[in-house]
Amino acid sequence: MTATARPAPAHLDTFSHDHLPPREQWPELIFSLPELQYPERLNCCVELLDKMCEQGYADKIAIRTYTESWSYAKLLATVNRIAHVLCDEMQLVPGNRVLLRGANNPMMAACTLAVIKAGCVAVPTMPLLRAKELNVIVDKAEITAALCSASLREEMESVRQTSTVLQQLVYFNEVQPQAMESLMADKSAEFVAVDTLAEDVSLISFTSGTTGLPKGTMHFHRDLLAICDCFPRSILASNADDIFIGTPPLAFTFGLGGLLLFPLRVGATTVLLEKLTPELLLKAIADFSATVCFTAPTFYRQMAPLAHAYNLSSLQRTVSAGEALPVATRESWQQATGLVMIDGIGATEMLHIFISASGDSVRSGATGKAIPGYQACVLDEEGKVAAPGVVGRLAVKGPTGCRYLADPRQESYVYDGWNLTGDAYEMDVDGYFWYRARTDDMIISAGYNIAGPEVEEIVLKHPAVSECAVVGVADEERGQIVKAFIVLKAGEQANDALLKEIQTFVKNTIAPYKYPRAIEFIQALPRTETGKLQRYKLRDVKS
Repeated sequence: MTATARPAPAHLDTFSHDHLPPREQWPELIFSLPELQYPERLNCCVELLDKMCEQGYADKIAIRTYTESWSYAKLLATVNRIAHVLCDEMQLVPGNRVLLRGANNPMMAACTLAVIKAGCVAVPTMPLLRAKELNVIVDKAEITAALCSASLREEMESVRQTSTVLQQLVYFNEVQPQAMESLMADKSAEFVAVDTLAEDVSLISFTSGTTGLPKGTMHFHRDLLAICDCFPRSILASNADDIFIGTPPLAFTFGLGGLLLFPLRVGATTVLLEKLTPELLLKAIADFSATVCFTAPTFYRQMAPLAHAYNLSSLQRTVSAGEALPVATRESWQQATGLVMIDGIGATEMLHIFISASGDSVRSGATGKAIPGYQACVLDEEGKVAAPGVVGRLAVKGPTGCRYLADPRQESYVYDGWNLTGDAYEMDVDGYFWYRARTDDMIISAGYNIAGPEVEEIVLKHPAVSECAVVGVADEERGQIVKAFIVLKAGEQANDALLKEIQTFVKNTIAPYKYPRAIEFIQALPRTETGKLQRYKLRDVKS
């Protein structure tokens, strides 16, 4: 091998490598921290599980539910047995893509890790996806095998019947002769991990689809470790005594990191629960003495008025991501719990959070600063780094970055080595980043640029309002006008008087031209399964 030759990948099925974008379209990758200096060959499952057992965590509880407790040793043995099923029974080879379907439970976690340890590529999918959406993913990633929780059988069977690509399907979380639990029962608890490259693809995560067709984002073994060695280390300061809990699905990179990878990296415990309401999450925090919580702003807003009824004394850090954190939500949560929220912005393309702040470094209203390991800036309309105080496109680079699966949108996401997240931000003189809107959510009305989230912030401060989303709608006179969709608190009545009261409230708080000239009261806001607001659906609403 010459000095410049790429080392041999472990993948016998080279589909993922063959469908990476050309190197010149990749963002610049930087490995600026000592902990980001990874060897050329590594299997991230070995680092997260085998080595943790070797380092004395074998008897420590890795995963808890209301009915089960899995030690690190039990999780490792289960992962190894599943890996044998993948290789021996299913005859999968390194590089094969494996669809994963399941709510947050131990077997979903074990199956995901087993796929990676066997050198295959994990493709986790949101539990609420339907057959039509799953078929798009199966076809795009040419997925021949799937592991699925028995509770999601109906949609999976529809895919099996219609797909010309999917060939093998094994269910778990059930007692049946051909279920994973039966197939793995007599398998060895030892399994030698496939000797993958740090740059072999281990995960294809499809975007949660706030707009348009989902994009497959391709992540290496190295990437899954890098996110563990950045945000959790510098901002979260997680350790082996932590008990993680939260709502994001393991199929969502926010959940995969926060509820599986991060805890394993430090020898901590994670609580995996399948269905959570705000009340049930608060109860679970108390029941399990959780110390770290991951969920979306909407959940925190709904939990704040209920928090007094639960013992949350164990809770030390709460992380908000998935969408912008309103100041009103931050303040109500802090008043209810005494905890200063850790806000963060991540992206499926980047795998996890890259801008955040905690403790005394938090500035209310700001997302935070670029975390150690990442760089961020704001680009102006000419693509140049903007001065502080200028609203422009957020650009970021670090040890992870966008590599779409055979998708022409790669060229628009990566610009001059930077990842363009699609967010409009402003950076202040101290390096704090302030969210303004999604770049396609800026409202231009009578020549004024209006950021929808800024208006939402104010509307949410009105005592009658529970939730709010603001969009621009076409207007002959002004080009666009600001329209607010509002969910009222229980007991509040929608009427013209309240509508005018809210409009006046906004006019008296921020520049009057920003007030919502149209308001529509609705029962619920449209959201993705990960909690992201689907503004495009609101733009399509006919008044």
